[in-house]
Amino acid sequence: AYTWKHPLEIPPPSEKDWLKDEEEDFFLQDPDRKCDALPQPFRMVNKLVMLVFENAMEIIERREMLRDAQKLKVQPTKCFPTAEFQVSGRANCLAVSGEYVFVGLSVGLAAFKVSDCTEVCAWDAVKTEICTIHASDLGNERHVLLAVDEMGLVWLFCFHKESFLLVKILNETEDISKRSTCVEVVLSPGGDYAGVLLQVQGHSTKPWLEIYRLPKDSWLKEMEKNPGASSGLSCRERRSSSTSAAQDSSKADVFLLQESPLSANKCDAKLSVPVLLLKVRPPKPITGSSFKSPLDALKKVDDGSMLGLGYNHLIKESQWELQEAIFRSTYRKYLEAEGERESKEEIPRYATFHFLLPSRILQVGPEMKVQPGVPAGISVHWNGNHNLCLYLLECPLKEKVDSDPKPDIVWPCAAPIACSAVSSCSRYLAVACEDATITIWDKQLGYPLSVTAILEERLIRTICFL
Repeated sequence: AYTWKHPLEIPPPSEKDWLKDEEEDFFLQDPDRKCDALPQPFRMVNKLVMLVFENAMEIIERREMLRDAQKLKVQPTKCFPTAEFQVSGRANCLAVSGEYVFVGLSVGLAAFKVSDCTEVCAWDAVKTEICTIHASDLGNERHVLLAVDEMGLVWLFCFHKESFLLVKILNETEDISKRSTCVEVVLSPGGDYAGVLLQVQGHSTKPWLEIYRLPKDSWLKEMEKNPGASSGLSCRERRSSSTSAAQDSSKADVFLLQESPLSANKCDAKLSVPVLLLKVRPPKPITGSSFKSPLDALKKVDDGSMLGLGYNHLIKESQWELQEAIFRSTYRKYLEAEGERESKEEIPRYATFHFLLPSRILQVGPEMKVQPGVPAGISVHWNGNHNLCLYLLECPLKEKVDSDPKPDIVWPCAAPIACSAVSSCSRYLAVACEDATITIWDKQLGYPLSVTAILEERLIRTICFL
């Protein structure tokens, strides 16, 4: 028998008995895995596979989170086309007026009905490509169209009883070298007026704005007197031949444009031509005064000239030059740091114009007849200019149309006007300047509603009402 001389003691743990880092979770591991340790390079392959698996799981979890967040958002309604218009050639533009859709093609115009998407009329008398269309419903199944072709010519049409009636080419000239091209065209709501911004290509002539009154009431009377005037026009509907339909019976019928020997300058329906009301040119640069005394300037004002344009002043040309020299000498280092670029090329001067209804700002005299919903004036501003000019559309008989008319109202702004917009009700006018300020005017009340300043170093290109 063995006997203990001393009491039993537990020996203190030593460092070799400490658990290693990889052995702390030994109770969670498979006991058979301890015996099945992989040798190199299989362990490296195993680690790479596990890393790819973990990354894949993270990507899956992230996508599931995004999918759950997307389900919580309001999903937009998806709209699919219910019908299509079959046209020959290439469709460049379209406009909707009443129950018709007018499409500008590479070889003329075409009109479709909105109800069944069928072509009712086509015009291709001169095989010209239409790039822009503006249309307005005149009532009594009449529509007015302004179309601009690839050469910059403005074609005025009256659409009546499913026929295109060519009224006039607004900027047609006999001398091709003096032909003007259309830069922009605007049709007033209701089709009472049309504005065309023209410019002669390749010449130093500045662009100008022409405003026309459309005699839509006269057109109705003339059409009633001569209902068969449009019978000879190229407005026919022709379906595809039976052979082509047999080759492709699955497709819908294609409407082709019928050729016509009629010239574009000849029209069977003789309708009244539009009346040129205004011919507005860009403002002249302000130069030194030619007045010798303030009395001469006041006499000029008595003639009906406008002070708002800044022409009637008493600053001499030498004073302008002295002020420019003082400015350059004072801020020379700033001008050199910014790398001032002086170019003799003139910036293109284009205009932005809107048709305006009568209001307190644009008051109409008692001798002028005003109809509800019919524009009474226009607002015009040119690129790089500070002034917003308002013109009345009813010109006095003493003024010639070809002369440069003076604005009836001038709104000077602190900075050059960049863009402008008019609300659909024509009551509010928004003016954005190059200093990133936007002013909203209430034309009915005659005062500004708000002035908003955008962040610095921002240039406003376009503004619109929602």
